[in-house]
Amino acid sequence: MSVTPKTSPERTGPATQPPTLRRATLGTSDVVFFVVSAAAPLTVMAGVAPLAIMLGGIGAPAGYLMAGITLAVFAVGFTAMTRYVRHGGGFYAYITRGLGRPVGMGAALLAMIGYNGMEIGVYGLLGSATQDTAKSLWGIDIPWLPVSLAGLLLVWYLGYRSIDFGAKVLGVLLLAETGILVLLAGGVLLDGGAHGLSADSFTTGNMFGPGMVAVLAMAFAAFTGFESTAIYRREARDPSRTIPRATYIAVGFLGLFYAFVVWTVIQAYGSAKVVQAATDDAGGLFFTAITTYVGGWAADLMHILIVSSVIASLLAFHNAINRYGLSLAEEGVLPALMGKVHHRHRSPYLAGAAQTVLGLVVVLGFALAGADPYTELLLWVNTPGMIGLMALQLLAAIAVPFFFRRISHTENIWRTTIAPAVATVLLTVALYLVATNVELFTGATPAINITLVAVVPAVFLIGIAIALRLRRSRPEVYAGFAAEPTE
Repeated sequence: MSVTPKTSPERTGPATQPPTLRRATLGTSDVVFFVVSAAAPLTVMAGVAPLAIMLGGIGAPAGYLMAGITLAVFAVGFTAMTRYVRHGGGFYAYITRGLGRPVGMGAALLAMIGYNGMEIGVYGLLGSATQDTAKSLWGIDIPWLPVSLAGLLLVWYLGYRSIDFGAKVLGVLLLAETGILVLLAGGVLLDGGAHGLSADSFTTGNMFGPGMVAVLAMAFAAFTGFESTAIYRREARDPSRTIPRATYIAVGFLGLFYAFVVWTVIQAYGSAKVVQAATDDAGGLFFTAITTYVGGWAADLMHILIVSSVIASLLAFHNAINRYGLSLAEEGVLPALMGKVHHRHRSPYLAGAAQTVLGLVVVLGFALAGADPYTELLLWVNTPGMIGLMALQLLAAIAVPFFFRRISHTENIWRTTIAPAVATVLLTVALYLVATNVELFTGATPAINITLVAVVPAVFLIGIAIALRLRRSRPEVYAGFAAEPTE
């Protein structure tokens, strides 16, 4: 008697299709966890908001609101396109549909560089933040490199597992880091602040003070990664609804939460003293506040949660990069090997492995050069990544009206033309502010700053050149770039 062996439906075989990403897995909350975790709210607040207060004064909370409003306007046109573009390539697919394949290919390369820059640089932050936490809590000095390498291994493993597993991990970490900030805010509000609660941060004079240009640059940077909602389209449940909802929720939450937390810290010190407090001890501003209004144990917990906040951000960016790599491999732009999906976890595991190896090379390179993990690895690698992602947002806003002029649709003029045009103007201003105030993010020499900013247009032009070469040498790949999926 012969026995026919059983074949797992998830494995490839003569009569089965190769495994794909796990469909209809992520709900709105899951996608929100991914994109908000990438922004690392606790790290942004404790690490960057004190500088915003120092430079912009008590009007700093308004800067975060303005940035949130700008990105919400951008989301109007961006989310309108999600109903018509089913491709899983995120921004580069949207830009290709509106502005053509050469520009789309430039955007694709910019996305890969941008997301890799945003993630790999943060391994330096992981090492330095863990160093600071160990020194503060236990009085011990630990080297940053082993911590960063351990982080690389952990993030690789979490990305290797299924997307729903990653969403659960990020959900826990995000709730923890936002929870400690809510605890701080609650303590300040219940106590009434240093001299009573005040709305002075939102008066015209403070909202438009001379230092607010710098605050706006920092505020826009604090939202980096929110646009990655579209990358998870293939794994989302009812993506035509899930992606727009997640985008608006992420932008709305970050804008309101950032502004609220910064305003709360201002109340903790008082409007007359908070700028001096931030100038005297920017790194300790939040820790001193939570010690005063909640207790020393909460400050200790905040130190630990900053480390977990960084890990959450790393995982969120890692997953976004992997899915960009998967899409480009399926397009034929990257090696086909990177397009393989794990038969069990349904993750783009080879794209994840390649990204981890790239991160390892960069981290070890900086370490061997004797670079500082924060001021050089983090800031020098992150800065072109941040500017690159902002440039992608601007290109996507420009692409929206061109896309809707080419198709039949039922959208109104606000979504297809007016909001994208307004977003284009606002994002151009935002990109200009960040590029011309880049020294705030790097602390580097003018020559280094010019180089870091120049990386973005250089990468974009290289992408266009690759597209033009593909049009001649591999016309079938060029013709199918960012095409709608057949299923």
